[in-house]
Amino acid sequence: MLTLLHLARLKGWKATLLDYRNSGDTSARKDSVVGYAAIAFCSPSLQAFSREERGQLLGLARRSLSEVITNARLPEVKTNAFPQKFAEIKGCFVTLTEHGRLRGCIGHILPQEELYKAVMDNTLNAAERDPRFNPVQPDELNHIQIEISVLTVPERLPFSSPADLLAKLEPHRDGVVLKVDGRTATYLPQVWEQISDKVQFLDALAEKAGAAPGDWRAPDTQVYVYRVESFKESDP
Repeated sequence: MLTLLHLARLKGWKATLLDYRNSGDTSARKDSVVGYAAIAFCSPSLQAFSREERGQLLGLARRSLSEVITNARLPEVKTNAFPQKFAEIKGCFVTLTEHGRLRGCIGHILPQEELYKAVMDNTLNAAERDPRFNPVQPDELNHIQIEISVLTVPERLPFSSPADLLAKLEPHRDGVVLKVDGRTATYLPQVWEQISDKVQFLDALAEKAGAAPGDWRAPDTQVYVYRVESFKESDP
């Protein structure tokens, strides 16, 4: 059991109680019983949102984008029409692309607000407040594609050396938060599609944090990893 719990921490598995019984359920004697539990450990990367729920969140982001660009405000929403899971506090990023090129990407690494609010707020931020881009204009609306990434809570990745860090990173699965020399930056797992080499990935992430490319090798570097469930408007 200790080995299982150790692996669960390393892999980010979450425990779910399937069922619990004790011997008193059959003997009817409850004064002295033996208990049994069935517990499943599941990867948080398993799909948490149905096709319909993904469509609702993307639709909310699209409405938010249109209202922000055309009327300079977020839309009013009826929260009682949302599934309960939309009210859970979640980390979330919204990514905008135009003709396949990045047009804005901002989000919360840590859970800060209800998921539906995070989607709306980060749609606004990606459209108007990403310092790398000018605000999205009305004539761009029909060319913008929206992608939503819902994050697990980042967990610190222990490592003993730069080589050990490289060995433990999992491309295309790990989102990475890099803390180096008092500076912090993150890449979503989708960035592995553009930078598949681990060294180049960390070099670029260090530069994003405002450090030199190789500074992630410093002994006081901290790395946190997380998983995402991402979906975009072009998905089936």
